[in-house]
Amino acid sequence: MSTANTTEAPEQPPAKRKFTFPSALTVLAVVTIAIWLLAFLIPSGEYDRNGEGAPVEGTYQRVDSGQSFVDRLNDLFLAPVNGLYGIQDPKTALVSPDNSGDLYGSAGVFLFVLAIGAFITVVFATGALDRGIGRLAHRLRERGALLIAGVMAVFSVLGTVEGFAEETLGFYGLIVPLMLALGYDRMTAVGAIILGAGVGVLCSTVNPFATGVASSAADISLGDGIALRFAMWIVLTGVTIAYVIRYAKRVRSDPARSVSGFLPGDRDLDETATEAADVPELTGLHMGVLVATALVFAFMIFSVVPWASALTGDAEAIPYGFELDWSFPQLAALFLVAAVLVGIVARMGEQKLSSTIVQGAADFVSPALVILLARGVTVIMNNSKITDTVLHAIEGVVKGTASGVFAIIVFLVNLPLAFLIPSTSGHATLAMPILAPLADFADVSRAVVVTAWQAASGWMNLWVPTTAVTIGGVALAKVGYDKYLRFVWPLLVILLVLICVFVALGAAFT
Repeated sequence: MSTANTTEAPEQPPAKRKFTFPSALTVLAVVTIAIWLLAFLIPSGEYDRNGEGAPVEGTYQRVDSGQSFVDRLNDLFLAPVNGLYGIQDPKTALVSPDNSGDLYGSAGVFLFVLAIGAFITVVFATGALDRGIGRLAHRLRERGALLIAGVMAVFSVLGTVEGFAEETLGFYGLIVPLMLALGYDRMTAVGAIILGAGVGVLCSTVNPFATGVASSAADISLGDGIALRFAMWIVLTGVTIAYVIRYAKRVRSDPARSVSGFLPGDRDLDETATEAADVPELTGLHMGVLVATALVFAFMIFSVVPWASALTGDAEAIPYGFELDWSFPQLAALFLVAAVLVGIVARMGEQKLSSTIVQGAADFVSPALVILLARGVTVIMNNSKITDTVLHAIEGVVKGTASGVFAIIVFLVNLPLAFLIPSTSGHATLAMPILAPLADFADVSRAVVVTAWQAASGWMNLWVPTTAVTIGGVALAKVGYDKYLRFVWPLLVILLVLICVFVALGAAFT
């Protein structure tokens, strides 16, 4: 038998796998195991507590956790369950789903996230928000600077009240051609979208996924510290808009100064291209949805703000009769009812409305799971009695520092944590049980710590490559990530300085 001579092709080396940063769920799973192992090495201890449950400075002492290996293994196994509905025994302070006492888990926040997810999804399903922003951009197409300011202001408002970030990815197809037609470059569009929404999230006033979760973990009201956050939002948003407009005008007058450069065909667009843009008119139905949405968020702000304290400056002021003092259970109910009302206004029909609400809740299960996983970590620390030991160690570092310096330290410490845990909800739930009591030791309002924490998270998310908003945005706009960093780094420095000034002043005057 003869065989044909064949020449075998040389084997190709296997393609190298590109490293991708793990998801927040994976990071928190690793953190859970790491903290569980460290609990065997870190000595247990506790502070005396005052009437409000806050630790009393100078009372830390070593104690025996009283946990066997089986107890600790059970805590690891039940960590996600305890993170959702663990109950803290008032006598032993241990957390377990079988206890009687106060809810320690994050069930209220978990349901709130699902409810607001349902509401936001229903609003987007009506097409009103997309069409409203599209009409704004189209109407301002002949006034470039005003267009940039208008788009950024709208995105910033949405960012500060409801964490509008990933939703911006749908607007590149509209904003990039508009900016090019007006003589700007692709980087102008990237700056308007990423920085507009990003600075709003950085200065969140009532953003449920940042301020809300952090306030809950710090055991304060969502409205505490809103005056400082509002002032910070006004200033930082104005600075960011001015920065992007300044760059845009420079590129328009001298295209050679563009950081991103121009792709073939970019310079062929002119203002007539925007005239032909297919941007549908806002109908009465869409206007009704937009008004209803604005009223819901306005009512949410009204319901959580401690008006007597905010207007008098006295934290111990007697609440006014009209104050609602709502928290997450009431807010969860509010957004579920609002989702139904918006669906009725939009005439979605029973089947579509029901499926949209379910889909919206499903889409937000991921951040909700992150919250309960992070809370599960704190349960392990609580039951092994190492939370106060960690708090005592940090107390030694910040003890004696001025209140303003303390607030800046909180901001800086959270920068690397924000990189490792890009989920704002998970970061807040994990960090606040340690950071909030530190504020008590430093005689600083816990609301300032919340503001410093969320500013760190928001500042990092303006540029880190682990966020879909940044990487996805530059990819959609066809702009290099390295070029985006060149464009944004001077603004990052300016914002960092302003944040430090605000949190220092907030600490000094609260």
